[in-house]
Amino acid sequence: MSLSSLLLAGKYKSMTSYFSLAFLVGFLPISIVTYFFVPQKAKKYVLLVFSMAFFWLISGKLIAYLLLTVISVHWFGLWLERLKNESSAAAKTIPKEEKEERKKIKSKYRTKMRAVLCFAVLLHIGVLVMLKYSPFFVTNINSLLSLVHIPLTLDIPKYMIPVGLSFFSLQALSYIIDVYRGTVKADGNIFRLALFISFFPQIVEGPICRYSQTADALWSVKQIKYDDLAIGLQRFLYGFMKKLVIADRLNAAVKEIFDNYESFDGGIIFLGAVFYTVQLYADFSGSMDAVVGIGRIFGVKMPENFRQPFFSRTISEFWQRWHITLGTWFKDYIFYPVTMSKPMKKLTTAARKKLGNHFGPLLAGAAALFCVWLANGLWHGAAWSYIFFGMYHFALILGGSIISPAIKFVNGKLHISPENPVYKAVQIIRSCLLVVIGEMFFRANGLKAGLAMFTRLITHAGFTPLTKDVLTALHIDMRDIIIVCVAAAIILAVGIFREKGIDVGEKLYSKNVVVRRAVLYSLIMFIVIFGAYGAGYVPVDPMYAEF
Repeated sequence: MSLSSLLLAGKYKSMTSYFSLAFLVGFLPISIVTYFFVPQKAKKYVLLVFSMAFFWLISGKLIAYLLLTVISVHWFGLWLERLKNESSAAAKTIPKEEKEERKKIKSKYRTKMRAVLCFAVLLHIGVLVMLKYSPFFVTNINSLLSLVHIPLTLDIPKYMIPVGLSFFSLQALSYIIDVYRGTVKADGNIFRLALFISFFPQIVEGPICRYSQTADALWSVKQIKYDDLAIGLQRFLYGFMKKLVIADRLNAAVKEIFDNYESFDGGIIFLGAVFYTVQLYADFSGSMDAVVGIGRIFGVKMPENFRQPFFSRTISEFWQRWHITLGTWFKDYIFYPVTMSKPMKKLTTAARKKLGNHFGPLLAGAAALFCVWLANGLWHGAAWSYIFFGMYHFALILGGSIISPAIKFVNGKLHISPENPVYKAVQIIRSCLLVVIGEMFFRANGLKAGLAMFTRLITHAGFTPLTKDVLTALHIDMRDIIIVCVAAAIILAVGIFREKGIDVGEKLYSKNVVVRRAVLYSLIMFIVIFGAYGAGYVPVDPMYAEF
């Protein structure tokens, strides 16, 4: 990239894909080589400069949102830390025997800190809601006004939204909340905080890191080691295979089925839903492999975002394995605060007396779960289809909790062990089917289309044979399906090893150099020969970057 091209900041949105040519042969190698040769003391600043440069190249002037986020959370963090120190200092001036007075002082400062926290959260959530959701809200208000025959139409606002806004906003909020809770100390170094929020591999699609996970590791980076470089590149290539061989190859068929579902029977629609689920997993988990791999190259351990989700036996377990960092964010900052609030504690205590130890806590849990899944649906996008998607999983998880005692009772009567292989297989298949149906609504072109597809799935049951003409209409052929199945089999094999606690990358690296290189070159050749690129293929942007 020349100096003149750098002036075209914001014109390199293609680099949001870690597998784009601009990123692969331009940005990534330049950043690695520069990092390698600069003095040790400068390495952290080089990472920060490249992280900001990356965001500038893909977002241009919208980098202002990122910079303002960094500045504001730094300021809020120091404000909270100062109040905390003032509280401790004031309490020390009161004799220990005057406990009530000490409590009053602490309560006074706790109220101030809570006000600062609320201000910070409302500010950042407010910006997120304004940019991402106000057009949706105004559109629905206009529809409501029209429905009740009020002759008023509000202008629908249009905003330019920076890539990764949802991701870096949640990451910044987690830092502020953790400072308030006292789990981390406010960082006085704004550059370290900026690197934590903006680290270039993670800012587009996550994972959503916590300050305690990566901030110090990023700021104390060392020289690149051969082991880290080799294992990191292996992981990157594995993600590249998922993206290029599976996700991009399935894209044309998925688009055709979802855009023209009225032309297909229930079997083809279900096949499209399966294709999309596989595509989404390959795309998103492949991107996370790239993030983890790049982090490893720089000696930073990034949190895993996937843990073999399709081995899950329940929907609840599935969401503990899929997009893990988002799930734990909602759990720590929405679910637990709601369930541990005073009204919910009182509700749980009263309900436990009347409904017992299982169903009593479910009332508060259901309220918290509803908040989580409403937020989860909206986080993915401003549309009724995403809200429905959230409520779908809310109903499945809550329903599973309600009927779990009955299932346990029936299994006991029938002498069915939860660890019975057949029973486990049935549970996994059931969970996968429910996930596929949910993803159909998620991908559909609106809630109305999703409901129509689901209705057609039932009313037009049957499966059109995959003849050459049908496959041509779907913009796919049998060779594509075979290639996807082979690549999926590789992912399945790696997943089985990981379920057994074996890290395939580390295990491979422990083998002799001939075996390592044979596997590595085979993976490269597999991508080169079977990757979806060139004439007839359109590069697909990272699917989760739009959320």
